[in-house]
Amino acid sequence: MTEALRILVVDDDVDNALSLGELLEMEGHSVRVVHTGEEAIQAAISENFNISFMDVVLPGMNGVESFIAIRRLRPEARVYMMTGYSVEQLLTEALNGGALGVLEKPFDPDAILRLTHDVGPSGLVLAPPSPSLAFSNVGLFIRDTLKQSGLRCRHVINSASLPRQLAADEVLVLDVPAPMLEGVEILKQAQAAGHRAQTVLVPHSRSAHSQAPAPLADVAVTGVLNKPFDPLDLINKLSQLAA
Repeated sequence: MTEALRILVVDDDVDNALSLGELLEMEGHSVRVVHTGEEAIQAAISENFNISFMDVVLPGMNGVESFIAIRRLRPEARVYMMTGYSVEQLLTEALNGGALGVLEKPFDPDAILRLTHDVGPSGLVLAPPSPSLAFSNVGLFIRDTLKQSGLRCRHVINSASLPRQLAADEVLVLDVPAPMLEGVEILKQAQAAGHRAQTVLVPHSRSAHSQAPAPLADVAVTGVLNKPFDPLDLINKLSQLAA
């Protein structure tokens, strides 16, 4: 059995939440179950959890908003989203319905420019890691492509590299590590700082998880656990996800 963990489960489906909580407790973990985003935030204030599993669709404050609030309270928190959405749908919801486009690999400069234009102001372009470029070079390649076209562009790798104020027409290239939801959090901070132009999000992959079952490989890379999933597979990966 893995080391005992303090786990938060957030799901408005009471039966699902309690069933997952009971299964985790049977494995020796300490589990707190709540059913709203507001309750999740209060739980995070009162207790430091090793890992949290949060449904996206919640009454009141939704899961994405709750995730961002918890990460601001506890930057070290390991929070994973449980959802039937695709990653693209989740990102669109996080952007309040803003247009989203997904670049195809290998990246073509004309396609980058066209898609960045097509998503419009406040839209998001998702650029999955490319096998033809080192992860550290993808964001720089996209930044240089946009700059060469005459667009104002800023390359951001973490919250610390995000300035307090941004020009409204400055395209952001968020070249952030996994999970992808960290990029969503930084994007929200950028919007608060005045960012209104397009954003290109470049998540990094983790090859070490390439052999994991599909839903768990996804949670390792993006922070999104797709439903339905096998709870036993999740239990087997708990120590890895909580690390």
